[in-house]
Amino acid sequence: MAKSTGGSSKLLWLMIILVLLSTAAAGAAIYLVMNDRDGSAQGNLQGQQLQRQAPIFVKIDPFTVNLADDNFGSRLLYLGLSLKVGDKETQDILQEHMPQVRSRLLMLLSGKQAAELTSPDGKRRLGEEITAVISDPLTQPQPPLDIRDVLFTEFIVQ
Repeated sequence: MAKSTGGSSKLLWLMIILVLLSTAAAGAAIYLVMNDRDGSAQGNLQGQQLQRQAPIFVKIDPFTVNLADDNFGSRLLYLGLSLKVGDKETQDILQEHMPQVRSRLLMLLSGKQAAELTSPDGKRRLGEEITAVISDPLTQPQPPLDIRDVLFTEFIVQ
């Protein structure tokens, strides 16, 4: 009987040592995984902060335009918009030449009929036309303008 007690005592100590080693290994693995996750999250956050740039917008004050006559007679368009531009230089050029920009927009819009402008597809096409009209050089020499989007902030057809 003494032999069986000594053998089970060794087995008990062996099991205790194995449990302690496996617990220590699991704790180390959890620490490494959590530490790696925090480090990569901070690295990604710093990378995103470096890559993220604030958008640049050029606001064009709202104005009212007489639209071309249609079946319903004279119609009006009340329009407010902002341009999303890609760089500060484009913003500066547009702001310096705002009277020319507004004049070009009035000329473009006065030739439109209300039916062309009321659908979502018509607004999308109008945005493309506005980009094309404003992208023409406002002064000579002028670098190409980086207009990325036309955003309608107010749009009422009467």
